[in-house]
Amino acid sequence: MAETTPLLLALVFGSIGIAYLVYGRRPGKRVWLYTGLGLLVLPYLTTATLPLLTLGVILLFVPKFVR
Repeated sequence: MAETTPLLLALVFGSIGIAYLVYGRRPGKRVWLYTGLGLLVLPYLTTATLPLLTLGVILLFVPKFVR
């Protein structure tokens, strides 16, 4: 089970990143665009479970706190 966890996290964060990216293409939503790109690139930069989960959750909440 421990070997599939990073793969499933990458799938979840990649799917949410696509949604953020599509929403971020609207005018005035650049934070969503860059956060979506970050969520898409994140699984390529780290393969460890804890950093992937931590950074992914932080990136999920960035658009809520940055305007």
